[in-house]
Amino acid sequence: MNNYNNTMRRLGRQTFDFPGCPVITSTGSVVGEKEGKGPLANYFDLILEEDMFGEKTWEKAESKMLKEAMLLAAKKSGKKPEDIDVMLCGDLLNQLMSCSFTARDLQIPFLGLYGACSAMCESLLIASTLIDGGYANSALAAASSHYCTAERQFRMPLEHGNQRPPAAQWTVTAAGAAIVQKNEAKEKTGPQVCIRRATMGRVMDAGITDTHQMGAAMAPAAVDTLCTHFQDTGTKPDDYDAILTGDMGFIGKQIVIDLMRKKGYDITPVYDDCGVLMYFKEKQDVHSGGSGCGCSASVFCGKIFRDMMNGKLKKVILMSTGALMTTQSSQQGESIPGIAHAVSMEVM
Repeated sequence: MNNYNNTMRRLGRQTFDFPGCPVITSTGSVVGEKEGKGPLANYFDLILEEDMFGEKTWEKAESKMLKEAMLLAAKKSGKKPEDIDVMLCGDLLNQLMSCSFTARDLQIPFLGLYGACSAMCESLLIASTLIDGGYANSALAAASSHYCTAERQFRMPLEHGNQRPPAAQWTVTAAGAAIVQKNEAKEKTGPQVCIRRATMGRVMDAGITDTHQMGAAMAPAAVDTLCTHFQDTGTKPDDYDAILTGDMGFIGKQIVIDLMRKKGYDITPVYDDCGVLMYFKEKQDVHSGGSGCGCSASVFCGKIFRDMMNGKLKKVILMSTGALMTTQSSQQGESIPGIAHAVSMEVM
C-alpha cells in the first residue's frame, strides 16, 4: 500500500481513508413508471404511477421526486431537515435545477455538485470527508435524473420522435438519497454500512464524439479509477462481494471487463453495472441499458444498501460514472470526457 500522507488521511494520490468510518444510516429511493416494471421493482420505496408526478413540467417532476427520496431517507433515520448539517446533491439539468429547488424547499445548507452521472458517489465522497473531518455530524447525499428532462436538454425534444440507435442508453427516471452520519459505535444496535474509503477520479477522454456511445466514452474513466483504488488501498477484486459501476450499460460493461483484464484484473465474478441491473433488456426495449444520475443513486439506495443491511453483501465498491459533455460541446464537435468516483463500503 502506498501511503501518500497519513496525516492527510490519504492513500496514494487519489484515495481518501476514513478512520472514523462514517455510516449510512438510511436511504430513500423513488423511480419512474418504466423503472417500476424492471427487475428491481421490489427494492424501491416509491414507484410513480406516471412520470409527471402530478406536476406541470418534467423538470418540476424530477425535483419533486428528489425531494421525496430525501424526505424518505430522513424519516427512516428519525431526522427532520433541520437536523441535517449539509445537503450534497447533483443532477443533469442546467444550474442543477432539481437539487437547487429541493434545497430551496428543505432549507438545509447546500453544496451543489456537477459530475454528470457520477454525482451520487461524488456526494457520498464529500459527505464522508466532511463527517470524518469533524465538520458535520450528518449529511444528506443525493442525485436524480429524469428521462424526459435529459432528452429535452441533451438530445431531441420528445415530440420529435427520433429513432435511437442500438448503442443508446435510456436515462433512468429516478432519485436516490442517503443519510450519512458520524459513527457512534456505542449506539450501535445492528449492522451498519460504513464508508471506509473513497477514490476521486481523473477526467479521461477516449476521443469519442458520438453521444449515443456513452458507455464507451465513460469506460476509460471507470477503469482508471478502479485500478487506482486497488493500487492505493492494496486490495484486489476478490476482496469485495460486489463491484458496481453506475452507467456503463451492456456495451460499456463489456468494455470495462476487457480493459480491466488487460490491466491484470479479472473482475467478472463480482462485477455488474447499475444500468444493466435496472431494466429487462429485451422486454423493456432500452437498447444498451440505463444511465443518468438517478441510476446508481436509486440502485444503491434501493437494492444494494438493503442487501448489505440484510447480510447478502458485506464489502462493496460503488463507482458512479459520468460523461462531462454539454449540448454546446457536442455541437462544436468536441469529444466526450469521462469521470468516475468510487466509494468502498463495508458492513460493520
